[in-house]
Amino acid sequence: MTSVTARDYAWIRSSPLFRQALDCGYSMALVRGVPPEEVLRVMDAEPQGTCEGVAEWIERQDELCDALDFSDDSFLAGAFTVPGEDGDWTLVWELARGGTGIRPRFLEALSAGGRAVQHSSNGGKPIDGFSWYEDGELRTTFEAPPTYRSGSTPDALLPLMGEVGCDLRDVQDRTAGPADDKAAVLALTERLTGVRLTEEVLRDAHYRLGLVPEEPVEEWTSVTVDITDAHGERFHRVFTRTRIEEAASRARAQAAPRIDPIPVRTSSNDPGRA
Repeated sequence: MTSVTARDYAWIRSSPLFRQALDCGYSMALVRGVPPEEVLRVMDAEPQGTCEGVAEWIERQDELCDALDFSDDSFLAGAFTVPGEDGDWTLVWELARGGTGIRPRFLEALSAGGRAVQHSSNGGKPIDGFSWYEDGELRTTFEAPPTYRSGSTPDALLPLMGEVGCDLRDVQDRTAGPADDKAAVLALTERLTGVRLTEEVLRDAHYRLGLVPEEPVEEWTSVTVDITDAHGERFHRVFTRTRIEEAASRARAQAAPRIDPIPVRTSSNDPGRA
């Protein structure tokens, strides 16, 4: 295991490539022992060939985004092999789709019998995430700052997190200046994978590409309303789809304008009148 800390990832703050990833959103995963083509297959990706370097991949990603409807969540994933702890790993990531591309079900399948570690940012005012999967199970996940964690073993990484420089205090309790939570997450990822991430690794890689389709929309059957007001009073109710559609139909009928018949008066000179 490496002795890397957040200081070793200070380069992300001066990297144009990583700055772009943070600004537009990204999701990056490292998967042990699964080759890139298999990773893309598990992600249901349609093969899109290969390219040399991240610049060409980003160009092709931009072309894809221009051709897609704004609401389409399809994305172009790039994957390549990197050396790490206990053999080769596959680094796979998506860029410019808000960090939602590498879905939990992919990581569950890819980590079966092995390990997968993922970190992400949704861009803009960022929500930075981290997830560690072991043998198909989500072990630890959190959003930076890592004060609140979940998963089957939410506190298993606490010793490592302290070593790499994660600040486990609430943001409002931090008095020694802002911690670089993102750099600490990248250092934590290296501790778990043995993969050293650098700008050169991302910039110069030989990428295998795959177009990952958007998730199918599931048919909804009900809506749950669960609200607690300022006085602690809770309203919790489940409305079925049938009930909602019937209420909507009644509302449309009541809102429809009523057209009264216009009375027609006949003239006394009307030859058709008796």
